[in-house]
Amino acid sequence: MSFETEATTPVPILPEAHSGIPSYLLAKATKTKQTVFDGRTKPVRDRQRLPVVPQGICREDFLKALDDLRQQIGGEYVSVNDRPLVDGWYMEHPNTHDMMTILDEEEFVASAVVYPGSTEDVQSIVRWANKWLVPIFPISMGRNLGYGGAAPRVRGSVTIDLGRRMNAILDINPEDYTCLVEPGVSFYGLYEELGKRGLQEHMWVDTPDLGGGSIIGNTVDRGVGYTPYGDHWACHSGLEVVLPTGEIIRTGMGALPGSNTWQAFPYGFGPYSDGIFSQSNFGIVTKMGMTLMPNPGGHESFMYTFQNEEDLAPLMEIIRPLRISQILENVAQLRHVTQAIAARGLPRTSFYSSSSSSPSVPITPEEIHAAAAKTPVGDHTWAYYGMSYGPPHIRSYKLAIIDAEFHKIPGCKKIDPSTLPEDEYFFSRDNIAAGVPDFHELRWCNWRPNGGHIAFSPVSPIRGADATKLFQLGKEIHERYKIDFFPAFCVGLREMHLIVEIVFDRDDADEKKRALACLRDMVDEAAKQGYGEYRTHLVLMDQVAGTYGFNDGALGKFNEKLKDALDPNSILAPGRCGIWGQRYRGRGWEMTGDRKKSEGDGVGPRVV
Repeated sequence: MSFETEATTPVPILPEAHSGIPSYLLAKATKTKQTVFDGRTKPVRDRQRLPVVPQGICREDFLKALDDLRQQIGGEYVSVNDRPLVDGWYMEHPNTHDMMTILDEEEFVASAVVYPGSTEDVQSIVRWANKWLVPIFPISMGRNLGYGGAAPRVRGSVTIDLGRRMNAILDINPEDYTCLVEPGVSFYGLYEELGKRGLQEHMWVDTPDLGGGSIIGNTVDRGVGYTPYGDHWACHSGLEVVLPTGEIIRTGMGALPGSNTWQAFPYGFGPYSDGIFSQSNFGIVTKMGMTLMPNPGGHESFMYTFQNEEDLAPLMEIIRPLRISQILENVAQLRHVTQAIAARGLPRTSFYSSSSSSPSVPITPEEIHAAAAKTPVGDHTWAYYGMSYGPPHIRSYKLAIIDAEFHKIPGCKKIDPSTLPEDEYFFSRDNIAAGVPDFHELRWCNWRPNGGHIAFSPVSPIRGADATKLFQLGKEIHERYKIDFFPAFCVGLREMHLIVEIVFDRDDADEKKRALACLRDMVDEAAKQGYGEYRTHLVLMDQVAGTYGFNDGALGKFNEKLKDALDPNSILAPGRCGIWGQRYRGRGWEMTGDRKKSEGDGVGPRVV
């Protein structure tokens, strides 16, 4: 595909494509696509490629294996990755590699892609992988951008794209506010289906910043949204899973034949096994129950700005008791002004002076604040986006408490939404916190040409001292590597995630090198201070898993025991979340420190 063709293809829409955009967001998505390609200089390397053959199988046998797979699944549902790697963009992303790769684009790359149409097809693929000893890597929709996208950890794995053909909403129950979905159902798709059934005013779907991702994929990776139902893993109820040897299990009440409470009660009887299928490589989730949020009877967004970096600590001390008591009700965001400016979607060159024109010279605070002063929100350092739920008299009671508490910070300003233009970021947060998927996030990727991003995501208590430590840690390491600093705190009920997005030019080797080194240093330094990542990019999974080293790495060893018992031939997503099966362990596959190559030194023989 040429650059021109890639840039001008129509944005896919629902229901024509399971991965499409709702019609109400089409204009916004089309405009966003245009700005993405306006800033793209990275060429499409228009050359034919041989499919990458995974270690442990010769090319001749691999081609025979693919013929065998075609016989089982259908030739039209097996695609060999022998064409130029096209990066696409959010709505038209690749399922063969990471469109925002921090390494060489040929590192985390699939050999082929298979498209199952049923759980039984998934079983067949898993059994095929055990027969031929080919690593497989399942994705739901592949939109886990910033953490590796659709790329497999082991080079040459066959990607199982579950979403393209397994995208049914199997049930929506308006009485108990639940649903049952397959991997190809996006937050956009579920929201649209609620509308078709006349249920959007009755129940809400909690959505992350962008609604194009898979509900199953986001949930099993323990992603978050922004209503009181923002902890997606906590809101799931029951899984159907294909194990690495081909058996099917259902967890929770789904294990009871004819169960009428699969989506209503998550635990069932006996050990609660769902957790081992989140952030792991122990099984392939093909169905999942999920709870939906009742319409609270009204909602009202609010935004406050705070003037000084030093306001962070006292602000967190105010936020914590309000959040725990649920006066502050939703998973809200506290964003730094630098990211707020970048979220306007303009390139960095729109704001810096000639003295900082080099990408290796960070933009100055003076330049950022000068840009902020020209916006409708006005100059600030921190912006808090929240929402209150319930009837007017309930909201007014809670909002009065919030207003009084926030105004204890000198210079605090409450923003009047009526003064803001309709494309202001505030209104995207307003939609998302009301269960309406939007398409505003990632505009900050336009900060750099060919903008990619990779995320630092530590978790901490909601305390001023912890927020300050993490902020200073990130700021100092960013200064060391001369990278612009984009921090935002997502405040949960008793913890908060600091999400730092490092934006880099995907066609600039030096920028990618500095971005990865910065991220590695932040992970190690945060761990030394007691802060662990809650999710991470493929390239850092071994490093992050190693930080959870209590009792000589007992947790990692436990995970390895589970892996070997459930996946004796190590065929399912080897290396995902730092978990390697016995055929890979001890052969140099782990990526830590300065290691740039994702491959190790061979694979062990068949185990069973």
